[in-house]
Amino acid sequence: MSLPESPSRARPPRPARGAAPTLHDVAREAGVSLATASRVLNGSDRKVAESFREKVEQAAASLGYTANVSAQATARGTSPVIALLVADIADPYFGLIAAGVARGADEHGLVVTISITERDPAREARIVRALRGQRPQGLIIAASRTSGDSDADTIAELDGFARFGSRVVTFGARVGENRHVEIDNRSGAEDLGRRMADLGYRSAIALAAAPGILTSDERLAGFRSGFEAGGGTVDRVLRGDFRRDAGAEAMTAALVDGVEPGTLVFGMSDVIAIGAMAAIRDAGREVGGDIAVCGFDDVPSSRDVTPALTTVRVPLSDIGYQAFRATIDADWEQTPLPLEVLVRSSTPGRSSTPVVGA
Repeated sequence: MSLPESPSRARPPRPARGAAPTLHDVAREAGVSLATASRVLNGSDRKVAESFREKVEQAAASLGYTANVSAQATARGTSPVIALLVADIADPYFGLIAAGVARGADEHGLVVTISITERDPAREARIVRALRGQRPQGLIIAASRTSGDSDADTIAELDGFARFGSRVVTFGARVGENRHVEIDNRSGAEDLGRRMADLGYRSAIALAAAPGILTSDERLAGFRSGFEAGGGTVDRVLRGDFRRDAGAEAMTAALVDGVEPGTLVFGMSDVIAIGAMAAIRDAGREVGGDIAVCGFDDVPSSRDVTPALTTVRVPLSDIGYQAFRATIDADWEQTPLPLEVLVRSSTPGRSSTPVVGA
């Protein structure tokens, strides 16, 4: 029920030039009570008559008023912010996830902030500690999880979020009692390995991240299982990280040691695989008929390189959207996220018959 406003008295002067307008200034400008201005601008569930709402919004726009998020967080317990942690914003894998999170946040009038962990557990823990003081409504950690106790400091910091009403969502391995979005990396990589064996490949080199990075470990184990079941062998595993340059450096090292024609190279991500393709070309070798290459993720550039990259399609934007929903839906349950092997021209098969790009 809307409450009537008393007739406004003569309005005090506007705030001095350079002074930030306050909620009191907006209320005076609109000729409404402070409580009504607060209900309109701070997202209260209390009903406000449309005529008063318009006055308040016009006054706020005229004065250049913006709500004090810190004050809102103190009053409500959380702020209208979704905090997203990624390992590397330059990696399109995380960019697509961020796009899905942003889509969901926009639908609900929330703001997304992004922090970069650089896959450093200590840095991640510091960021989580700082964010806890800002009380975001939700925290999504999309950075690669690790095995062992390297995440212990982050886990300890996450325990404090629930006390302020924030919801934490992680990717991959579950962290404590927090919600998590599962990507079936192992199964997708196993399907890829099996398909590559079906194409006639029998010898493979894997370009992986450091041991203990769960995404890389799961993909390597799955690919090895599927490839070996089809009669293939992973002869070498070269370690680096998920950067394009790491893929190029690992592939260069492999080429120095010797790579037989017909060998298959599996990068744990498309970015790694694209780096490997560059190194193969720089060495005067051919990608495809000479040395085959496949990746994982299906980022947009995997379709644009020549030859187009065989990969596993992961619905990354949809995954980001699901992660956002997990921060706001009380009864959230993850819906299936099917992965799909896409065979393209970078793996034409040992028959040398070109493969039509997916």
